[in-house]
Amino acid sequence: MKLVHLSDLHIGKKVHEVSMLDEQKYILGQILSVIDDEKPDVVMIAGDVYDKSIPPAEAVEVFDEFLVQLAKRETKVMIISGNHDSPERLAFGNRLFSAGGIYISPVYDGNIEPITLNDSNGEVNFYLLPFIKPFHVRTAFPDETIESYTDAVNCAVKRMNIDTSKRNVLLSHQFVTGSQRCDSEDISVGGSDNVDASVYDEFDYVALGHLHGPQDVVKNRIRYCGTPLKYSFSEVHHKKSVTVVELGKKGELSVHTVPLTPQHDMVIIRGKFDAIMQKSYYENTTLPEDYLSILLTDEQEVYEAQNRLKQHYKNILNFDYADKGDNNNTDITAGQETIMKTPFELFFDFYKLMNNQEMTDEQQSYVQKLIEDIQEGEE
Repeated sequence: MKLVHLSDLHIGKKVHEVSMLDEQKYILGQILSVIDDEKPDVVMIAGDVYDKSIPPAEAVEVFDEFLVQLAKRETKVMIISGNHDSPERLAFGNRLFSAGGIYISPVYDGNIEPITLNDSNGEVNFYLLPFIKPFHVRTAFPDETIESYTDAVNCAVKRMNIDTSKRNVLLSHQFVTGSQRCDSEDISVGGSDNVDASVYDEFDYVALGHLHGPQDVVKNRIRYCGTPLKYSFSEVHHKKSVTVVELGKKGELSVHTVPLTPQHDMVIIRGKFDAIMQKSYYENTTLPEDYLSILLTDEQEVYEAQNRLKQHYKNILNFDYADKGDNNNTDITAGQETIMKTPFELFFDFYKLMNNQEMTDEQQSYVQKLIEDIQEGEE
């Protein structure tokens, strides 16, 4: 059975207040071309379909058209909600859609039944596990001890009653310990949202979502496919792709990727103003059309530098001088640092300021759990 693994489409996303919707339409069209070439039996979308829990109408229209095109190809589609999605909104009509081969994870209530498909090698069971927090699993199983994200996912998996004699595939949207993150992802300080990879041991393939860089957690078997587009300048070195999985007989698995080429790339330019303005610097390149972060290395500020640069580079999303502390691979400016900090980070900084020392590991764990409990109480 051949599977295509996608995730983190983030439809409707803005980067530096610039809409990525046209770029997303373009890349979804390219993904459809890959699907036409690969002819998979199933397309899996492992969460973060949208960038916001209440997506704009334009974003919903884009995803709707993508699903229509998949349905025309008579390809089965499996979708779970991610931390950016509203599980209730995404699951709207899921029972109706399932009749047409589009399966969407419902709101987590502790009950996940497999979706069973067949090929020449027998049954393949698909399990759709949306993004979950310990709170969600404690609500479903109040008698269980759920203190961490690993506990939560482990409990959810154990309740699936998996038949390990058959081939089993899981869609999951979590951060698995040891994976490589980047600045554009939601990060919990101290690794409080880590999930140990061992909780996925019973699956033949785990289609992960959440992290933007394509990567294996356990060679081929547990994998993040990454985003189809670059969504921050911390992702400039990512090689975006579609992950294609082939399940043979039980224990037989192969994975390959098909590269994706964006309509406009995301690039960091670093250098002196006069050099960057030279025609020889940008001619015969895509730089005039690319989304750029320009970091000038001039010792003195250049008069009207950004406006003058826009004469040749129309999509400048970020502009700064390199000696202002920009480390060349972040799109968060110094003035935004406090705004971008999590509640835990702010409390951590405050504690250190007031006590002239950092919190102990035990104190950090307590504060992180307290913040999580407060946030869960607001849901």
